[in-house]
Amino acid sequence: MKKLTASEIRQLFLDYFKEHGHTVEPSAALVPVDDASLLWINSGVATLKKYFDGRVIPDNPRIANAQKSIRTNDIENVGYTARHHTFFEMLGNFSIGDYFKEEAIVRAWDFLTNEKWIGFDPELLSVTIHPEDEEAYAIWRGRIGIPAERIIRLEGNFWDIGEGPSGPNSEIFYDRGPSYGDDFSDPELYPGGENDRYLEIWNLVFSEFNHNPDHTYTPLPKKNIDTGMGLERMASVIQDVPTNFDTDLFMPIIEAVENVSGRKYGETTEADTAFKVIVDHIRTVAFAIGDGALPSNEGRGYVLRRLLRRAVRFAKQLGIDKPFMYMLVPIVGDIMKDFYPEVHDKQAFIMKVVKNEEDRFHETLHDGMAILSTILEKAKASDLPIVSGSDAFKLYDTFGFPFELTEEFALEENVAVDRIGFDEEMATQRERARAARAVSDSMHVQSGVLGEIHEPSEFIGYGQLETDAVIKVLIQDGQRIASAAEGQTVQVILDHTPFYAESGGQIADKGTLTNETFIAEVSDVQKAPNGQNLHTVFISSGEVSEGATVKAAVDEHSRSLTVKNHTATHLLHRALKDVLGEHVNQAGSYVGPDRLRFDFSHFGQVTKEELERIEYQVNEQIWASIPVETTLAPIAEAKEMGAMALFGEKYGDIVRVVTVGDYSIELCGGCHVHNTADINLLKIVSEGGIGAGTRRIEAFTGGQAFRSFKEDQSVIEKVATTAKATPKTVIAKVEAILSDYKELQRENESLQAKMGNSQLADVMASARQVEDVTVIAANVEVKDNNGLRQLIDELKQKTAKGIIVLGTVTDGKVMLAAGVTNDLNGSNYHAGKIVSYVASQCGGKGGGRPDMAMAGAKDASKLDDALQSVYDYVKSV
Repeated sequence: MKKLTASEIRQLFLDYFKEHGHTVEPSAALVPVDDASLLWINSGVATLKKYFDGRVIPDNPRIANAQKSIRTNDIENVGYTARHHTFFEMLGNFSIGDYFKEEAIVRAWDFLTNEKWIGFDPELLSVTIHPEDEEAYAIWRGRIGIPAERIIRLEGNFWDIGEGPSGPNSEIFYDRGPSYGDDFSDPELYPGGENDRYLEIWNLVFSEFNHNPDHTYTPLPKKNIDTGMGLERMASVIQDVPTNFDTDLFMPIIEAVENVSGRKYGETTEADTAFKVIVDHIRTVAFAIGDGALPSNEGRGYVLRRLLRRAVRFAKQLGIDKPFMYMLVPIVGDIMKDFYPEVHDKQAFIMKVVKNEEDRFHETLHDGMAILSTILEKAKASDLPIVSGSDAFKLYDTFGFPFELTEEFALEENVAVDRIGFDEEMATQRERARAARAVSDSMHVQSGVLGEIHEPSEFIGYGQLETDAVIKVLIQDGQRIASAAEGQTVQVILDHTPFYAESGGQIADKGTLTNETFIAEVSDVQKAPNGQNLHTVFISSGEVSEGATVKAAVDEHSRSLTVKNHTATHLLHRALKDVLGEHVNQAGSYVGPDRLRFDFSHFGQVTKEELERIEYQVNEQIWASIPVETTLAPIAEAKEMGAMALFGEKYGDIVRVVTVGDYSIELCGGCHVHNTADINLLKIVSEGGIGAGTRRIEAFTGGQAFRSFKEDQSVIEKVATTAKATPKTVIAKVEAILSDYKELQRENESLQAKMGNSQLADVMASARQVEDVTVIAANVEVKDNNGLRQLIDELKQKTAKGIIVLGTVTDGKVMLAAGVTNDLNGSNYHAGKIVSYVASQCGGKGGGRPDMAMAGAKDASKLDDALQSVYDYVKSV
């Protein structure tokens, strides 16, 4: 047997099947495309469904691939076993109605035992088959020559996921030798049993039946082959190491974790579990982010967040209490870049996302752990050791603890967690979110009548803003009507229209419908269920009927402002990618006559310098007077041209492509300027985060941008006048004023300190002894609570076994502070209770820690008496 790296195994597999007439398909992205049934691509066959179910006929029915995959159904097992992974590679060869069992078995055996390829000793290989699969038995026994005792019949060797293709399967096992088990009295020590000696290395699935809805099985018209070989497992056998984690796919990452933690892999079982969790999860997270997924609280984003936070939790067992996972990303990329360049190519972005997520979790981890510890102690002390659903949800909602993370911590303490209660809390929160959305959702055009209207309506508004048109449909209150009169609001469908219907972020046009008998104002335009532009109009005078001819006129000024902003969003999108990185994608937009808003995916802050570069780059394109061209093209051709698809848009087979020179190309159905010079100017007026990984820019163009600049200029001029400077010298003048102000502050603080010191002696003189406790209660002169606290701290340092209560009056309001020295810890003296007692006499309230507490009150006239009551209060405790 050759000693091979994982990369060499992968390449040998693909080369072998290519040599035997197979087409090698590239690995698909982990985020499924056009397959809502999958959260992740989870196997080699998952990307080939279109061939197996007949939707697409492949050019070559023989296919091989190496497919990156994610499975997260048993995350909690990862780290505790030798071979559980969330990210793994599946090598597979497939036949779509071409060869069947015999060639599948022959090919597998040849690849594994031929010295040109893997070169396993045939004596170390055993196989399992389904008990009724006599055809497979005959091939293994007769054609291949495996002894009967190494062909094991297992009832579970049948691949079936419900309705659809199914069939028996045959697994190939490798005997790793007696060091992995030699007690043959163990009933599980056989190929296919639960043991570490006989390791499954290849699964051959023979799809020959259709599982029918009535649970009967009928032969498939075309029989298929689907095989899978786990690369990590194969590498552990060939590299002769005990677990998948000891292979060259993982060890460089483990070594990096050793360097960060100062711990060694292989020393303790507990530490090894942490190492395994970390290296498995960073592979999954890095590849998933590289393929477009981002951490969030929903769907696949939740999986990533859970994996990262689980890894951080196990890292603490290695003594790692800081963000570090992001530093492992380059190592993952280097290991895999020969076949999967995505992580290496997007390394900077992936690191940024991971570090951002780590930072966020570390911010809340300490507080969350403290709360969880309290909850677990309370649960263990109760008759029923269980964490309530509401407590688990609080940890999730406030501190970012995935339910499963809380569950793992609880399990270590032999405490259960109420999953049903947690799910109910989650459902309640989602219901609140749905209710909040209901207001906006209710505004959407929905009508049974509208769904039945099929009269065609053509949009001509790209080139015309005014036209004569015929009213084909009138609707009021969801019902079709023949006519409408002054004062009514109705919905109108025209045979053709220049009015743009709200779509792709661009708001609807406004304008008028008129003829000699009526005038109507168009306030909104939306898409009807069958694609027509549906105009909402208010009839300000006259009467109109179905079939009437009207002049449809778009508000030209409003449209001209809107198109400036729309083209500017395309320029902005490109500039964001150029400055921040290609990972930036549109996540929403608003394009109207007043402004533009652009939401985009990006982790971390956008710096002032980056924002200035973005703004300047957009304006450079505007000032360059670049023609803006629109063309129609098949969607595949448009994507090959590099056109970017916009957020929320659904595209047909033929799409509209908007091109700005060689700078920007996007799929877009909106309205645009003819030349970038028409935009005149762009000014970014705000930028900030609106959610995890999403930021928002708002900007003005044209005259609005100019007016905004003038407003800023006016403010500068007013500041300059106030500071007795000119706009050019105002910065220096303001800096000088601030410097003088800071100096005055320092002088004031110095005076306050001197006043405080002078008060210190007077306050100390008011001290009285209550048994062995020194009690100080005094009305002092300080400007705020900070002054009170500072004076309390100074007095505590000068007093042994002391109780100090100070009060002051500022702007007619009473402020109080109480302190108890540390040598009275554990006594009955509690600062919070003392200050609350004093405040209550002045019409106030307060509280705090046993050693320090604050309060506020309204009645300053009672302060001195309240302070004097402290001495009697201490005597009574």
